[in-house]
Amino acid sequence: MSITLILIITTALISIPLFPSGVRAIDSFRRTDLFEKFKFNAYQIVHRKEWWRMITSGFLHANWSHLIFNMIALYFFGDLVEQYFGLYWGTLGKIIFFAMYIVAIPVSSIFSLIKNKDNHYYSAVGASGAVSAVLFASILFDPWIGIYIFFIPIPIPGIIFGPLYLAYSHFMGRKELDNIGHDAHFWGAVFGFILPILLKPVIFKIFLTRLIGG
Repeated sequence: MSITLILIITTALISIPLFPSGVRAIDSFRRTDLFEKFKFNAYQIVHRKEWWRMITSGFLHANWSHLIFNMIALYFFGDLVEQYFGLYWGTLGKIIFFAMYIVAIPVSSIFSLIKNKDNHYYSAVGASGAVSAVLFASILFDPWIGIYIFFIPIPIPGIIFGPLYLAYSHFMGRKELDNIGHDAHFWGAVFGFILPILLKPVIFKIFLTRLIGG
């Protein structure tokens, strides 16, 4: 079984029973207390040293659409990235891929942690930061990969989508116009692109060759 599928199944099994009140299919499974205990809350992490929230929040989701959107993105790009990790690191590829995903959860939240450390009310959940890391790793390995967004029938090349995604995430993160963790999207994406290069610098040279070669 692929690591991607294991992550999807695990996230679903954790997220669904812990959906916030009012959006679960089976009321008897409601555990709002656990959702509150494991979600990302910068104030609780810094002032009460509840550091586990940096990891556990990545396996919680607010509702069905939040979970499904993240897991579909992980499904489409995760297996591809796993294959590239296997190509470059052999039998260690799956372990490195798994480590990248898990580490991307807290790494993508560090900026939000610093920015909101004294804000009692700032909370977040979701695998978006880690999924962004996987997405941008796929762009690193295949810069011309086609990426579909919303209901646009024409795929956007990854090398074009990537900068637009980063610019949008940075802008929305500064403006704070909605309840989406744009900062986590931004830093998760940066982490996913840079980590493979740090582990094996030749990957960046291959990226440039594929970028120029189309």
